[in-house]
Amino acid sequence: MKQESHHILNDKITFRELVGRLRQWLMVFISHVRTFLVFVLIGMVLGLIVSLVKKPVYHADTTFVLEQSDMSGLGNISGLASMLGLNLGSIGSESGLFKGDNIMELYRSDAMLSQTLLAPFDSAPDGQLLVERFIHFHELDDKWEDEVDFENLDFSLSRGDFSIQQDSVLKEVVKLIRKENLLVDKPDRKLNIIKVSISSRDQSFAKIFNENLVSTVNDFYLKTKTKKTAENLQVLQNQADSVRTVLDDKVKQLARFQDRVPNPNPLLQEGTVASKQLQIDIQAAAAVYEEVVKNLEIAKINHRNNAPLIQIIDHPRYPLERSEIKVLTGMLVGATLFFILGLLWIYLKTMYFRHLKH
Repeated sequence: MKQESHHILNDKITFRELVGRLRQWLMVFISHVRTFLVFVLIGMVLGLIVSLVKKPVYHADTTFVLEQSDMSGLGNISGLASMLGLNLGSIGSESGLFKGDNIMELYRSDAMLSQTLLAPFDSAPDGQLLVERFIHFHELDDKWEDEVDFENLDFSLSRGDFSIQQDSVLKEVVKLIRKENLLVDKPDRKLNIIKVSISSRDQSFAKIFNENLVSTVNDFYLKTKTKKTAENLQVLQNQADSVRTVLDDKVKQLARFQDRVPNPNPLLQEGTVASKQLQIDIQAAAAVYEEVVKNLEIAKINHRNNAPLIQIIDHPRYPLERSEIKVLTGMLVGATLFFILGLLWIYLKTMYFRHLKH
């Protein structure tokens, strides 16, 4: 027991011993100043080469504010309509399919990215598509030439006419863009401002792809968000037009009857039956038309309220923001990394000669 306690005490390092060891290592490092200089020079040269060779990355950013539809405005109208015997429960209900941050997921979806990639890169009749521009700029046709015959791929065809190979190439490009080039985020989670960023070494591709993606997704979002209310509005409009046609026809029939018999004999009741029937039909059609028009006007208000507001705040302009490794930064980072590598090399070398060589 005493031997173990004595062994533990001997393993403890005093402050004087610690300072002595630090001084020894300091002298070791000072004696290898030339080695440090070699490592630092190598790091500076490599940092310089990387900063000169690595191409800058351009960033195309679009920010927009998304204001969700507020259906609370239909409260007063619903109360008034209930007094008239109208039920606006189904008209005023809002589907939760596109609430919240779902539009951000649309930007990352295969369908939206694929549709954007198949858009033209320029306005020339035989110009490149965005997917072709991406493939050629990133030299994917050379990397995948053993697996894909790019000469026979025509991405200008309808998507339904794509071959399995075309679909496979398009999906791989979508995966690359989603992984390396696309960033969709909210700068502030408390606000409804969304930022869509495309990063690429191809400045033109970054700008045009960003603009096409924002336009494609926002148009799809607006159409889908208002699809249900638009269909309901069209049904009510067709009903209103149909009832109005019947009403106009009954008014014309009554006018023709009165023209044929301008002064009917009041003693003969049978002669007034047809006129009274037409008048009853007109009153009934007018009542139905009035109710349909009420529902139609309410549906129009609901359709307008249901449409979200998407307002672009900033959109990409030339020259795009670029990120690159500056020469001084590259040399400084390279020198620092290789200085640390030199420390590790001298430490391991010294430990090897102290313990393994003896």
